Amino acid sequence: MIEVWAGLVTFAATTVLTVAGVGAAFILVPIYLALGIELHTSMSTALLLNGISMIFASITFAREKLILWRLALPILIAATVLSPAGAYASQFVPRNHLLLLFILFLLFAASMMLFYKPGGKKKVETTNQEKNAVVNNGFNNKEGNAMDGIKGMWTIGAPVGGVAGFLGGLLGVGGGNIIVPALVWLGISPKKASATSSFIVIFSSLAGFAGRASLGNLDGVLLAYTVAGSIAGALLGSWLMSKKLQNKQVKIIIGVLLYLIAGKMLLDLLK
Repeated sequence: MIEVWAGLVTFAATTVLTVAGVGAAFILVPIYLALGIELHTSMSTALLLNGISMIFASITFAREKLILWRLALPILIAATVLSPAGAYASQFVPRNHLLLLFILFLLFAASMMLFYKPGGKKKVETTNQEKNAVVNNGFNNKEGNAMDGIKGMWTIGAPVGGVAGFLGGLLGVGGGNIIVPALVWLGISPKKASATSSFIVIFSSLAGFAGRASLGNLDGVLLAYTVAGSIAGALLGSWLMSKKLQNKQVKIIIGVLLYLIAGKMLLDLLK
């Protein structure tokens, strides 16, 4: 019965978080623990599900041409290189202080998502306009201006990935929480920022799973139900994001989720 509940919770959490482009592991782990699942098994299972769900979500996003591949590469490389450095530095820096700073960042990013309105003429966003936009290296006009050519993509992508990887390793949190709001703030549409982050989360999650898999035995029955829920949630979430939701709605969902993530981290910090 526990496995059935775990599968249903996995489906619901993965559906919502796939829209935002962040993995569901940070929510699934405490829920699995509450269901009585052992800690290391919970963490290993959640990280594996992150990778699996984002693979299926990325297939949908790739078909819809929402993933910015040339931007994803420098982010991925920088995050991979600096994540171990963050993990190493964590032993020298007071974790609670860093968590508090990160919570403040999340609150700021969420507020920007929900309340910030850029000046100038308001852009009317429609699916047709987005599809018919003049493309510059895979970006629309606005994004092309922000990231003009390969050099521009490395200039922007590498710092974003480096900060996300370092802080992710330092705090043990998902880099997608940093990547998505950073890309939106830089002028990338929320849909493309979310889709690009989803692709990157595949590698960080599977790397984390490889590091933790030996610490906990995977439960075959639990895995069967949760993998089914994860795949179904990823397919539904990616379909909703690419087909049904407008950029403004995706932005609202991301902002609300960032507030919830910040609130959960603050509660953990105060325990």
